Amino acid sequence: MSRLTGKTALITGAARGLGAAYVRRFVAEGARVLVTDVIDEEGRLLAEEMGADAADYLRLDVSCGESWGTAADRCVERFGRIDILVNNAGVGGGGALETTSDDQWERQIAVNLGGVFYGMRACIPRMAAAGGGSVINISSINGVRGNRERYGYVASKFGVIGLTKAAALDFAAAGVRVNAVLPGMISTPMTAGLKVDTSLIPLGRPGGMDEVAQVVAFLASDEASYVTGAEFLVDGGVVQKVVGQ
Repeated sequence: MSRLTGKTALITGAARGLGAAYVRRFVAEGARVLVTDVIDEEGRLLAEEMGADAADYLRLDVSCGESWGTAADRCVERFGRIDILVNNAGVGGGGALETTSDDQWERQIAVNLGGVFYGMRACIPRMAAAGGGSVINISSINGVRGNRERYGYVASKFGVIGLTKAAALDFAAAGVRVNAVLPGMISTPMTAGLKVDTSLIPLGRPGGMDEVAQVVAFLASDEASYVTGAEFLVDGGVVQKVVGQ
């Protein structure tokens, strides 16, 4: 497939896991990608794997608003434009309410929610000036339901959906589409050691990373030209099962 030929993407948290899956899918479909992360060695190796014509690496702490202007400029300087932004970077973790530290709360809000805001603030005006683009914000199934002892994570992922809907309204007329993807239990290197109760998943199995990447690539492509302000569950039916009960 070549749905993304001629398009340029900036992807955060892209050095490993789902972020790397997005990079590989985008390059396979013809895009050029600025790979960003704070895991420098893995990020550089991934960009090298993709090839110099298709990818470049830049260190980016998404929680630092000032760094985002540099990242957006680098994407334009390196590849000529910025058509797609995938706000994927995030941090997890949790704990009881009374033991959740200020540092943990503030870090999760800064990365998971602040990073999305700063990314859109830096990239959407450039997209609008060039005639349009697509933003895909990675939330979670925990962005539409509660989860025990994960206060900062759940709050930030709910917030990502709110930011998505606000930006979708503000920039529709400029041709910039903004959508959210909400993964459920996905088989990644980080979840490899977890015991998964597949009885809780209507489809009976965890998802694969490329199954999420396919949805993200669709939203990035012109095939999704009439889709904005939406959230896409990629969870094997988990949330629907909860709602149905």
